Amino acid sequence: MGLLSSLPPHRRGAFSGGGWQWSFLDVVWGVFLIAVVVFLALVFTPRRGDPILTTPSVARAGGTVPPCAASEVDLLPCEDPRRSSRLSREMNYYRERHCPTRGEALACLVPPPRGYRIPVPWPESLHKIWHDNMPYGKIAERKGHQGWMKHEGSYFIFPGGGTMFPDGAEQYIEKLSQYVPMKTGVIRTGLDMGCGVASFGGFLLKENIMTLSFAPRDSHKSQIQFALERGVPAFLLMLGTRRLPFPAQSFDFVHCSRCLIPFTAYNGSYFIEADRLLRHGGYLIISGPPVRWKNQEKEWDELQAMAGALCYKLITVDGNTAIWKKPAEASCLPNQNGFGLDLCSTDYDPDEAWYFKLNKCVSKISVAEETAIGSILKWPDRLSKPSARASVINNGANLFEVDSQKWVRRVSYYKKSLGVKLGSTNIRNVMDMNAFFGGFAAAIISDPVWVMNVVPGQKPLTLGVIYDRGLIGVYHDWYESNSLPMPMPHLDIISTFLYFVGFHLIDNFTYNVVTVYLCLTLMQTYPEFTCVSDKIALINQ
Repeated sequence: MGLLSSLPPHRRGAFSGGGWQWSFLDVVWGVFLIAVVVFLALVFTPRRGDPILTTPSVARAGGTVPPCAASEVDLLPCEDPRRSSRLSREMNYYRERHCPTRGEALACLVPPPRGYRIPVPWPESLHKIWHDNMPYGKIAERKGHQGWMKHEGSYFIFPGGGTMFPDGAEQYIEKLSQYVPMKTGVIRTGLDMGCGVASFGGFLLKENIMTLSFAPRDSHKSQIQFALERGVPAFLLMLGTRRLPFPAQSFDFVHCSRCLIPFTAYNGSYFIEADRLLRHGGYLIISGPPVRWKNQEKEWDELQAMAGALCYKLITVDGNTAIWKKPAEASCLPNQNGFGLDLCSTDYDPDEAWYFKLNKCVSKISVAEETAIGSILKWPDRLSKPSARASVINNGANLFEVDSQKWVRRVSYYKKSLGVKLGSTNIRNVMDMNAFFGGFAAAIISDPVWVMNVVPGQKPLTLGVIYDRGLIGVYHDWYESNSLPMPMPHLDIISTFLYFVGFHLIDNFTYNVVTVYLCLTLMQTYPEFTCVSDKIALINQ
């Protein structure tokens, strides 16, 4: 009634049953209100180029990000059991990466576990870590008799065993070395599927072999967190419906120790994926079921037949361990086989692996023979030479040399002028968030660190060159809209040093700085080091 009484007498009829009569003042008043609404919308609506405002809980200036609840200490946004429990179990789809939408994402800082301490330094950390940093005892209780780990006082102790090598990884590696050249520089990169706490990969470091170990999040929480706390290269991942986020011909060997992957199921999709990742002339090692396993004779026969269809040579069957060698030349397909295997069409890029569905055909590698074991240089010579895959970009070989020299100068500057403690026990796990050819990792190869090289999952796909150098890495899209606020939880690296350079070159500087940084805090330990080399505008934000 207050509004009605304030109107002139000739306009009250519109609210008391009479017809509305538009006047010039009505039009002016309406236009004014619309203009005010539009102005407010423009002022207060976050814009694409305003990365700070896209995280509503963070003020433009002087704001702080609130801590998450203590119950979120194990938060992995894209590996959240609360979400995955509602998804299909077919081909382990529910255990793959499924990221929150914008409405579901938490814009908060994940707290460290209660009682958290600065990690045990490398190499001591290979054998023991602080219990309170990873306060999960189920693995020790269930797997202690197999030599995985045990709880002693304030520590978790890692004797170095595993389900298929309870007497220790070192003894197991010695057995494999009878058939696989693990001590001559021929073998440098490996993939360990279903790795547990990654003792196999950890002890291979003594042989200058860089093994990327992966396992899914399961009832043991994240086994990978134990591996990373130990300072061992590891990755939270599941082989399900998609290609693993690595290029073709990445690994000199692929290893499965009771990983329970049904390699011949789904028309051999999982074996085909292992074949895509394995370098020509490389080795496939499977220990445990179904190799000469009771009640799995059919599966063992199928596994041998699948390997034979791809012309793999069976090197040995030693107890429950089988070792095959992939042919050094291009694929022997097409041939007559009982699995209907054939080569993929040229439409399939074997290096594409970011949200790429598994194939039921075998990838054809254009540079297979040039990058095969025996053709590629031995370690460490391969580190400093561009491979045939450098041609993925124009003038790639020259850019490789320029990039390598640039990083030698930069790393020297970081150590001498900026005081970055590379080369000390303070830093072990390192990530290069925009790696290009891996020049940064190559420049610190003599330091007691390992580097996860991250390459955008869009072209140019230079990650293959990184693997040809004998380094490791992964595809990722830091700006994936449905993975906010922490878009890389499956890369659950406990990093003590993060380096990123040239982010503005990837996506026209349109990403959300705050949400990316929230992801970094999720992955880093305390204390942590982050080095940013980019435009002044990004650094200020």
